[in-house]
Amino acid sequence: MKRLLYTIVLGLIATTLQAQKTKTTFNAFNHLDLGVTLGTTGVGLDLSTNIGNHVKLRTGFEAMPRFEQDLHFDIQTFNGDDNGNILVTKFDKLVETMKNLTGYDVDGTVIMKGKPTMWNFKLLVDVFPFRNKHWHVTAGFHWGPSAIATAVNAIEDAPSLFAVGMYNHLYDHAQQVINGDPEPLIVTGYANDYDDEGNPVQIPYGVSLDEDIANRLLGYGRMGIHVGNFSHDIVDEEGNVVHKAGDPYYMEPDNRSMVSAKVRVNSFKPYLGFGYGGRLLKNNDKFHVSFDAGLMFWGGTPSIITHEGIDLAKDVKDIGGKVGDYVDLISGIKVFPVLNARFTYTIF
Repeated sequence: MKRLLYTIVLGLIATTLQAQKTKTTFNAFNHLDLGVTLGTTGVGLDLSTNIGNHVKLRTGFEAMPRFEQDLHFDIQTFNGDDNGNILVTKFDKLVETMKNLTGYDVDGTVIMKGKPTMWNFKLLVDVFPFRNKHWHVTAGFHWGPSAIATAVNAIEDAPSLFAVGMYNHLYDHAQQVINGDPEPLIVTGYANDYDDEGNPVQIPYGVSLDEDIANRLLGYGRMGIHVGNFSHDIVDEEGNVVHKAGDPYYMEPDNRSMVSAKVRVNSFKPYLGFGYGGRLLKNNDKFHVSFDAGLMFWGGTPSIITHEGIDLAKDVKDIGGKVGDYVDLISGIKVFPVLNARFTYTIF
């Protein structure tokens, strides 16, 4: 892609210079324009200068304005039967149990805040093939972080996610109880006290799982956020199948009691486009306006990676609601359409 891009740029420059043989002077770096851009790539500032009679070099920075979009997910409990089928337990059965075990209420819905994080440095070459210099063709690249958008749980959902993580921790220990391991004490906090010599100490307290509670938890199953169903088998580094195609994907909180996802593309993004421009004010050569349209090539289908390493764009299907609409939209954009307005002031 880089070699093709350089070939196109050199070809455009050579063609333009050949077409302008009647010119006796070759002007370079004797103009400097300051530009402000607004459009699909965000808001940006750039500087441009001529490197020939009909060629300009443009460089600058642009960033997408920050805004948030709420994404709603439902917390569910799930378990497997003897045949390996996933069974979903009614969530309301667990609320009272969780309150008694951990002291935390669990909300059945988690909200994730999605927001764009895209910003780029750009280096572009504009070639003006006509004498009036209104039309131009452009080639170059944008470069920036690969993560162009993120989604993180809302602050108000932190207690519910902590409770989900605590519940799954209890669920794992419940399996130890049923397997005959020593009855575990799940530490949920510390109480201040003093030893026999009057020194302050912290005494752990928590939940002691008996067999009755353990069986109840194992009957309910684990807790997670149902996102969709796996589109193919998911294997680990050793080649073992950890999730079968068609199984539901339940996202669980990480060790910080958070859930998150990032949209990723290539850091290096070639660009090809064209544009049209002219004076912004009549009889004033200081101010100009131009419009650019083109394509930013960001490496095919974007990845939407959760904190668990699952790619929602490639590994998961049947994602419902507004979340599924956003995943389908992002997955369908193989190249990023660019449509920008640029306002420039000639410094010299």
